[in-house]
Amino acid sequence: MTDLTRFGISMDQRLLDQFDELIGRKGYANRSEAIRDLIRNTLVEDQWTKTDEETVGTVTLVYDHHTRDLADKLTEQQHDHHDLIISTLHAHLDHRNCLEVVVVKGRADQVRHMADTLIGTKGVKHGKLVTTTTGRTLV
Repeated sequence: MTDLTRFGISMDQRLLDQFDELIGRKGYANRSEAIRDLIRNTLVEDQWTKTDEETVGTVTLVYDHHTRDLADKLTEQQHDHHDLIISTLHAHLDHRNCLEVVVVKGRADQVRHMADTLIGTKGVKHGKLVTTTTGRTLV
């Protein structure tokens, strides 16, 4: 069992009321769980600022597969970065639009560069890198 440490936080009552309302909507059992998640999220964000840290995440792309050579360009770019890609998911949203989710793992700077390349490809309607962690350094 881990050692727990109690500590106090001082804040404006209105801010605490807003926080309590938020954690209630999100289904947290108590403030401690919500604060632990906020701290973990901040640590994960910090991990992504360190270029040599191993990170994981997803790159989500929405694009029109009728756009000339776009699917081929995206596939080629993924092959160029095969060492960073764990898996991909491709879904047909309708007759024209596709959703592609690329699960990535690698150094933060390399993953960001690959994500920017995919998202910036002409014809991609929307793209987003969602960053997370391997979990090894979090408690």
